[in-house]
Amino acid sequence: MRKLLAAALCLAATATAGCGATVESTPRDARSSTVTLTNCGQRVTYKTVPKRVVTNDVGITELMFALGLENRMAGFAMPDDKGDLTDVPWKDGYRKVKWLSKDQLTKENVLDARADLVFAGWNYGFRDDSGFTPDALKKLGIPSYILTESCRNGRTDTSRGIMPPLDALYADLTNLGKLFGVEKRAATLIADFKKQTATVHSEAPAKSPKVFLYDSGQDAPFTSGRYAAPDQIISEAGGVNVMHDVNDSWTTVGWETVVQRDPDVIVICNYGDVSAAQKRKFLLSYAPLRNVSAVKHRRIFVLDYVDLVESPRNPSAIARLGAYLRTVAAARTAN
Repeated sequence: MRKLLAAALCLAATATAGCGATVESTPRDARSSTVTLTNCGQRVTYKTVPKRVVTNDVGITELMFALGLENRMAGFAMPDDKGDLTDVPWKDGYRKVKWLSKDQLTKENVLDARADLVFAGWNYGFRDDSGFTPDALKKLGIPSYILTESCRNGRTDTSRGIMPPLDALYADLTNLGKLFGVEKRAATLIADFKKQTATVHSEAPAKSPKVFLYDSGQDAPFTSGRYAAPDQIISEAGGVNVMHDVNDSWTTVGWETVVQRDPDVIVICNYGDVSAAQKRKFLLSYAPLRNVSAVKHRRIFVLDYVDLVESPRNPSAIARLGAYLRTVAAARTAN
């Protein structure tokens, strides 16, 4: 598993100087014209190439690092409960770029950083309750880019997701490549990610195990619908997300629905004050789940938060989960 992860992470870093990759020269500083992108279904025009980008959260920050754009960043905001950052392919980016806040972005730290672009998402920094929104930043003269996984889809005031999760990842890499003049780096990353994913998918078991993603919550579980990254991570790994019919990204469901759909495997999202071990203990001891197949057979797999939100770590998460699901399928066949 460690070798598989190392290979996947090396491929994910091919647009950086690591792993023997050949990359483009420094991104362009000037353009003869503005750049217009489609972001969350809207055409957005950027008049200059940003030089002081501020990002919110680990997945968004690592998208910038994976494209070699740390020299275009003024800082990032991120809680310090999102896993070990010392061995990731982008550790140099974390060392070079200022950690502005261990909470979420605010207007104050964006202004203090003299940001000329804020890259965040709905519930990944942007939020109506605090007034930290793209419209509010626009009034301050600061452009924004919204993480595609988080795009609101109009079904309710809060539901999110407008395309399959990996398509969202590729859309953002493509857009960022155009905006910063690193189209070749973006294309290389996308090609490598698609190759990794196709390899894992080709090895998927004939009968797909049913998988439930458990993020948090005891009274009601917070999980992934069809538009959050876990949905396609699960499917490309050879499983099927039992909440695929939920037309939202990250959302809350009822335990009775989990019991009814009887997942073969539960994937824990590891982050926050409640450890993965504590979450596992709860799932195995929660009486309503006692007859659920994943609980009866103790088939619980752990992935980190950054693996499960839109990020350049998604392909390696697919590889690791795929290996686990193949062992589950083999064990069921043997029995």
